[in-house]
Amino acid sequence: MRAARNPVRFLPYREARRQPNVVVDGAPLPSTVLTLSHWPNNQSPPALRRDTSTATVFAYLDDPAPHPGADYVTNNHFDEDGLFSAFALCDPETALRHRELLVNASFAGDFGIVRDRDAARLCFAIEALTDPATSTLPAATFTATDRPAALYGSMLQLLPDLLLKLPASPGLWAAQDEHLAASRQLLADATVTLEEYPALDLAVVCIPEPLRGTRARRYLRDEQATLHPFAINTATAASRILRVQGGRYEFEYRYESWVRLATRRVPLRVDLRGLATWLNEREGEERWVAEDPNDVAPRLWMPDGGPSRVPYQEFFAALCGALTTAPVAWDPYDWQAPAVAPAA
Repeated sequence: MRAARNPVRFLPYREARRQPNVVVDGAPLPSTVLTLSHWPNNQSPPALRRDTSTATVFAYLDDPAPHPGADYVTNNHFDEDGLFSAFALCDPETALRHRELLVNASFAGDFGIVRDRDAARLCFAIEALTDPATSTLPAATFTATDRPAALYGSMLQLLPDLLLKLPASPGLWAAQDEHLAASRQLLADATVTLEEYPALDLAVVCIPEPLRGTRARRYLRDEQATLHPFAINTATAASRILRVQGGRYEFEYRYESWVRLATRRVPLRVDLRGLATWLNEREGEERWVAEDPNDVAPRLWMPDGGPSRVPYQEFFAALCGALTTAPVAWDPYDWQAPAVAPAA
């Protein structure tokens, strides 16, 4: 373990516009002197780029080369990868002692990839603490004008203790942990099947009709998931996921296609709005929604939750055709549109 660089302080993103800063896991400001991020079109030093921002920050802590200095670290949003990245700069000695856990947890939080069960549990605990319905944080945290700053202010203080006491805190992670275990078992015994189509980087997950969704929380939002997303994303590297349950179909782009991965390139996202229009014509009413391809994990789905009138084979053929021929809608490697936040 290298001797840690000097610790810095977290500064809310709005305030950081007036101070030289390091941005982690987000878009740089005009006042940013160093970016450590996997975001699209980021300005991180090429030698330090890794698949998650947390891993990028640890590469920076390892690197003997001098880098622009700043007394503050900031980020424009709150999530696990951002929290671990900021923590590693604010408390590098502690972070380096827990390096493997934090890096593994960044893969779980951002990509749903479970390398280590405790890493998943750490993410579940953070989700519980940042969920207004279950959190023990002060209520003012969730009504603050700058909620990301309020969450960082609380969670950066709580994280060292959480790292030490995670196994003894099942109240924070047990529910999602049980959902994950049950989901992995459904895949293991082939109750749920997963078929990959490598040419399209697509995985089709077929779920029996009797199974019903369970509340899951990811990217600080609630969703109903029959299978925990961590179970699916750990079982396949495909960046495009199609869930099929009876006559209900839901397609999703994984977060991997939004960021700049350092170890591989996944197919670019294409525009599925034309497919949604065609599907609605086939349905005879407006039921299908193609979410903004700029979102972190956009879906093509029917929010009403009912079965489609379009037969599956027809839907699947149309989806494969769109993934092959529709125009590109998001390219994280397009340096013509750098992700730099505007000046205040």
